[in-house]
Amino acid sequence: MGITQRARGVLRRREPVVNAGNRNVVYGPALPDESAVHLVLDLGLRIGEIQMSSGAGASDVTATIIAVANAYGLPHCEVDVIYTSITVSCYRGTESLPITSLRVVRNRSLDYTRLSETEALVRRITANELSAAEAYAELNRISTAPHPFPRWVATLAWAGMAASLAVLLGGGADWRLPLIAAATAALIDRVGRVLNRRALPFFFQQAVGGAVATTIAMGCFATGLLPNPALAVAASIIVLLSGMTVVGSMQDAITGYNVTAAGRITELALMSAGLIAGVVVALYAGLRVFGSDALGGADFDEAMLQNFGRAQVTSPVLLPLVQLAAGASTSACFALASYAPPRPLVVAGVGGAVAAVVHALLTLVEVHTVLAGAMATTIVGFIGGIIARRLRIPALVIAVSGVAPLLPGLATYRGLYELSVLGSPSGVSTLMLAVAIGLALGSGVVLGEYLAQPVRTRLGRLERRFAGPRMSGPLRPARRRLE
Repeated sequence: MGITQRARGVLRRREPVVNAGNRNVVYGPALPDESAVHLVLDLGLRIGEIQMSSGAGASDVTATIIAVANAYGLPHCEVDVIYTSITVSCYRGTESLPITSLRVVRNRSLDYTRLSETEALVRRITANELSAAEAYAELNRISTAPHPFPRWVATLAWAGMAASLAVLLGGGADWRLPLIAAATAALIDRVGRVLNRRALPFFFQQAVGGAVATTIAMGCFATGLLPNPALAVAASIIVLLSGMTVVGSMQDAITGYNVTAAGRITELALMSAGLIAGVVVALYAGLRVFGSDALGGADFDEAMLQNFGRAQVTSPVLLPLVQLAAGASTSACFALASYAPPRPLVVAGVGGAVAAVVHALLTLVEVHTVLAGAMATTIVGFIGGIIARRLRIPALVIAVSGVAPLLPGLATYRGLYELSVLGSPSGVSTLMLAVAIGLALGSGVVLGEYLAQPVRTRLGRLERRFAGPRMSGPLRPARRRLE
């Protein structure tokens, strides 16, 4: 291009004419001053962080933050929830920039007392009982408060959960198995506590826990203390798997929060991989030290795998009673180890009892274990969805605790034993069965909560806007603003 053509091009250029009369101006709602907006957004973000760290679904977190924002005069807020952060943007029209806040979710420790108190605070906010400053001060007290009881109580709860699982898996005939399972779970909890203080990644903590459980079980079998180490290892595996984001993952996937669901599933797979690595390493070491006959594989047959979740008692009449007691104790101990307050603790025990009994009765009539688990947890989710709202406790506590007695610990150990000791490719299909059981349990709880929605009291506009099951947060938006 020549100099003349370039000059002509410059001369042809014109600055665009802005015609203010033709522009469509959208004015935002009347909002408080910016400092108040920032306070409300930070309040909602911190509430959402507590919910996310407790395993609540992204849809629940989104609905809760919007309800809090509406209560304090911010009617147009967009919330973006992913597994590691929460972003809230307050729309102010086309003439003003939106106000956006972000909070990273770093802490993921279960404390159901903190979650329950946060839920109560949200109800007070949406009921127009607290100002933003008062709610922020109350939330700060909740988030900084210590656990409601000492750590050793949680250790005893994990031990009680392992003992209950040992009975539930078929070890009720031998009193030594529940005791060894309880001692192993307590030791794993204390070792994990030490490793956590040293900031060891959870992948390696799971690996250490799996190795400790398998090593103790094989040592007890070699010395004649246990007739079969499989049940002891399975009980420890379930303890290590409990509390993971199975329910939250399925809820996020079903409600359309695929990014958050992918993050939860990735974490679940990574923690499970660490557990598998620890068990496999211990099995290889035991194979070298004790030999293949000392690993208890001879009595670990297909019948035991099909009887997963069924206590072994002499009288058929006592089976439902033993199942009920063991299931209730398993879920109640898990809730206690997660620092649940008394009322959710009792309801969690009821959920575990229902899940264990229904699963046992279904397997007695030869229903496949995957379908039996899905049906049992659907009933738990349905009952929990109704009771939780009536008693004003988080439905999430009942859902996660109710799943605990049915987690596929025995199938997981069987698959690992087949792969690492027997060298059989059938171990892959057994592990896939364990994965299918876990997915069925999570989806069953979510389906039960969804079915419970029409039975509960009339849902508010916020519930209809965020279609899908709700396990945390308010069901109704605020009726009016707080001054």
